Amino acid sequence: MIRKTILAVMALGIFATSCSSDDDNNSTPSTADLTLNLAGLEALGSDFVYEGWIIVDGSPVSTGTFTDVTFPKTFTVDATQLTAATTFVLSIEPAVDADPAPAATKILAGDFSGTSANVNSNLVADFSAATGTYILATPTDMDDTNEASGVWFLDNTSGTAVTGLDLPTLADGWKYEGWAVIDGTPVSTGNFTDAAMADDNAATSPFKGDAGNGPGFPGEDFLQNAPAGMTFPTDLKGATIVVSVEPSPDNSPAPFTLKPLAHVVPTDAMNHTAIAMGAGPVVSLSGSVTR
Repeated sequence: MIRKTILAVMALGIFATSCSSDDDNNSTPSTADLTLNLAGLEALGSDFVYEGWIIVDGSPVSTGTFTDVTFPKTFTVDATQLTAATTFVLSIEPAVDADPAPAATKILAGDFSGTSANVNSNLVADFSAATGTYILATPTDMDDTNEASGVWFLDNTSGTAVTGLDLPTLADGWKYEGWAVIDGTPVSTGNFTDAAMADDNAATSPFKGDAGNGPGFPGEDFLQNAPAGMTFPTDLKGATIVVSVEPSPDNSPAPFTLKPLAHVVPTDAMNHTAIAMGAGPVVSLSGSVTR
């Protein structure tokens, strides 16, 4: 009887040791923190959110969504997947989204090196060499007394109108948009993807005159149907002309964060004369991601 008791105690000891060993092996955390420290992002409004993704074995895994753009910001994710991740990507997604995959509107990306990844907006396009030229003119009406009420992104220096914007081709999910900031309020000149062609709304703009659609380049005549608080025709001298990069579909009627070109129209600018633009206030976005 004593021998059986001793054997039973020994068996319990072996079992206890085995369980302790299993507990030790399972003590590896199943989750880990991913911290974003990003600069230059703007709030998207109620219909869209930012969503982070890690690329694991070539496939995207969501790290969570956010709307507030105060950083640093930390998310809890699967530890094994985070360790295996090669790249971090940030996209813009519909707030109500039935598609589990990332949208085309990817705004930041960077590869992990050790515990961190430096991310930037170069996947949208590299705007470091972007240049622009515009003229003041109102070719969509027959009145030559209001020529300072229109802006067209073309260069007529040679006597023949040619493309005025030298811009890179955008990634899927993005479009360019021109703006005239009139008395502090931005008014769109239209969306486009090719600076050698007219805006998407060339034929339907509510602002243009009644004599035609204007030249086959991006631009706008501000001649009628002015927004509340404005009067058209106007005088764009002293206004700021901007080219922004917008998500498609667009998140807001206001300009998006990325603005690669901008210029204040000189108060003594001559109508129908080429005016060079400069670099805009936000040419690129960047940040860091730590795991």
